[in-house]
Parts: sequence; structure tokens; C-alpha cells
Amino acid sequence: MIQSFKGMVPVIHPEAFVHPQATVIGHVTIGKDCYVGAGAVLRGDWGRIIMETGSNVQENVVVHMFPGTTVHLAEGAHVGHGAIIHGAKLGAQCMIGMNAVVMDDVEVGEGCIVGALAFLKANSTWPARRIIVGNPAKEIGEVSDAMLEHKQEGTALYQALPADCHDSLKEVPPLKQASGERPEQFPVFETWQQRRKRF
Repeated sequence: MIQSFKGMVPVIHPEAFVHPQATVIGHVTIGKDCYVGAGAVLRGDWGRIIMETGSNVQENVVVHMFPGTTVHLAEGAHVGHGAIIHGAKLGAQCMIGMNAVVMDDVEVGEGCIVGALAFLKANSTWPARRIIVGNPAKEIGEVSDAMLEHKQEGTALYQALPADCHDSLKEVPPLKQASGERPEQFPVFETWQQRRKRF
């Protein structure tokens, strides 16, 4: 659902994908190759939300802010299922884990990895390429080149997903039973999990 608020209409790049069951309200700008999953809510009613190229907001994520604030997801920022981003800035290629909460005026540096269920308190700043976990959140290490490469590989899958959704996602009635009408083999993706199985 795409809704204007006080004349502010969302801007969505034609090569982005916003699921029909997501809600995008007001002053929201969604860039090329961005993915917004089902159940996500981006409320740009009190301030701006900017999703730069190739960032993603997965299912049931909530993005909101206090009045006058801009929430900024830099290029390749990756927000996992069920997370809450409230008035924060996320650096390029950072990853926010599932059900994490990132509070007001937080700045997450480029290439950071935030663990699932972490709580980043308001006004905290996290330098680039830090591993951040816990409630309250604390830094426990530095993101290695291998970790960042793995993160970027996962994000690349989400960057390819909008085109796949535009091409093949459609609402259909369910089948009554499994049959030859439904392919049983999933596409093979060349990912680190597949490479690991070879050894």
C-alpha cells in the first residue's frame, strides 16, 4: 500500500520492488534495486526516509522517526526480518540482524554487522566495520574482509530479487494438492553455502 501524507507522495524507483502488503507512507524515497518485503512499514509522515540503491528492508520491518528526522539507509544497507529502525542512519553495506532495534539518532558505520535482537540505544555512534551485539548493544570485534564479503553476497541476492519479483511474482489461487503443475526444484544460487558443500 502506497499512501501520500499531507501531499507528500512516496518516490519509488521503477527497478525497486515494494511488496503489495508493505505500507509506504509520505516522504519516502526508495532507490534502484531496493527491496521492501511484505508487512514492512515505512512511515515518512513526521520525517524523511531515504533508501539508497540496493538497500533492503525485509518482512515486518518498521521504519519511523521523531518529527523532523531523516532515516537514511545508505547503499547496500541490509535490514533483517522484524527489525525496528527509529530515526537512525545506517551506513553503506551494514547489516541489521533480525528483530534488532536501532533507536533515535543512532549512527551505524559502514560495513557494521548488528546481531539479531540487539538494542542500540539512542544517540549512540558505531564506527565502521564493527560487530555489535546484545541488549544493551556492545561492540565485540571487527568485521573481517571475509565477513563483509559474505554480507555483500547475501545483499546481492536481495538486490537481484526486485527484478525477479517484477518478472514472476503474482497472486494465484492455491493448488488443491502438490502435482506436476508446480516445479519442485528451487533455482541454484552460487552462494557460500553451496561452495562449502563442495569441501
